[in-house]
Amino acid sequence: MADMILLPGDIFDKRFPRPDVLAQAFNIFRDLSHKEWGAKVVKFTPLEGSKSFTSVPIIAIPGTHERTVIGKENPLNLLALAGMLVDASESYVTVENNGESVSIFGLGGISEEQAKQKLSELNPKPLPGSFNIFVFHQSIFELLPFSEDFIHLSDLPKGFDLYVDGHIHSKYISNIYGKKLIIPGSTVLTQLKENEQEPKGFFVFDTKAYKEEFIQINSRPFKVIHIKFSNAQPSEIEQRCEQEINSAIDELSKDPFKRVPIVRLVLEGTIAGASDFMLSALAKRYSSKAVLSIDSSRLESPEISASMEGVRESKIGEMPIKELGIRVFMNKLKEANFNAKVDVQELFISVRRPESKEKVLKEAMEHLSKEE
Repeated sequence: MADMILLPGDIFDKRFPRPDVLAQAFNIFRDLSHKEWGAKVVKFTPLEGSKSFTSVPIIAIPGTHERTVIGKENPLNLLALAGMLVDASESYVTVENNGESVSIFGLGGISEEQAKQKLSELNPKPLPGSFNIFVFHQSIFELLPFSEDFIHLSDLPKGFDLYVDGHIHSKYISNIYGKKLIIPGSTVLTQLKENEQEPKGFFVFDTKAYKEEFIQINSRPFKVIHIKFSNAQPSEIEQRCEQEINSAIDELSKDPFKRVPIVRLVLEGTIAGASDFMLSALAKRYSSKAVLSIDSSRLESPEISASMEGVRESKIGEMPIKELGIRVFMNKLKEANFNAKVDVQELFISVRRPESKEKVLKEAMEHLSKEE
């Protein structure tokens, strides 16, 4: 049995969970908090006014899912206020057991552009005489190089014995400053992506041996299947999809909990003629055996591709879009009985300007009132 539980955020899926979800969480954490724990929280030092109401060694920080407006309570705060866990956000928490001391400093999930500044302001330091853990909930640029707003590994505070991040949904182990960085990943399926097919679970870390062990849990079966086509008929696509779905269901039916699996089909290539076939019927047909997600956005039709190429070239058929727009505009003027001889092209340009409605109407009326 573990001596302490560390939860790095996103315990809830929403910042305002339904009452039945909150009730379920309270039941789980009440049972945990009533267990006989050898380890105890012996010191709590908040930097931003957080409070602790228990010595039970269940330490957590809020994730981005729980994040609310500054000054407002979030669902994790409710569990902390009820004395079921300790909220370590922007606080030091020291846990002791049989002469061993472990200190945790937490930074709950905040907006990416604020994270670097917040780390600089807090400037957390490891506590002497303890095994120090820095737990946070942010994107890391080296793992998700999508925005310079994401913190870099070099932005993390130095001197801690272990770093734990709860924001990234796939498990990951690396090193920083010669120490381990552990990302446990999510315990449930969160997105229908390739890396979500890997086993779900949690880590048990031995602070004395400085060694981690990944404990796999039985999560809902999930599989992504890529299917490629070349100038295929809709009937061929449907038949191939059925074959892959049946094969996946047979493979995933070994789940001991008999849960309905999730199967994502990614269709790629070309289809003959217009892609007017319907795949939604497949999802309905297999609804009792699998939850289906079918992505056909990568299938291309020659007819549609030609039409899109025409749009890219600013043409529909052989007529430029602008000229077609002027003709339609001219016909509308005639239908409205505007018989004045005006420069239709000049008027057309005027009404297309990204200016105020009043200015555009004024210029248009001036054009329409002109006489040759």
